[in-house]
Amino acid sequence: MKLNDKQISAVIALPSKDRYEHFIKVVADWQEAWGLYQDGWALAGTEDGVQVFPLWPAKEYAQLCAENEWAGHEPRAIPLSELTGELLPRLKKDGVLPGVFYTPSNKGVTPSVEELKNAIDAELSNY
Repeated sequence: MKLNDKQISAVIALPSKDRYEHFIKVVADWQEAWGLYQDGWALAGTEDGVQVFPLWPAKEYAQLCAENEWAGHEPRAIPLSELTGELLPRLKKDGVLPGVFYTPSNKGVTPSVEELKNAIDAELSNY
């Protein structure tokens, strides 16, 4: 999937809840999510200190956030089967929340692992 600047700007401007819904649809459709990687995956944190694993629906959105503390990180695809079968269970075990669709100016949504997996599964059931 190749996005143009107009699409990127329009989606980035959406409220967090709408970006979350967009993420679910795109990840189910394209069968992959994206993270940022440099000698390990980029992590963030909530205001109360819980670790967060940021995820994006496309390389271009992840690339926008590869700045400041994530400067030097590169977007890396995560196949949907790996996301739901390996990564989400590992995040749950480690007490890390998924962080859906950060932007340079917004931390996105941090659902529980179960909420994210259920939303993806529900969207996949439409296919």
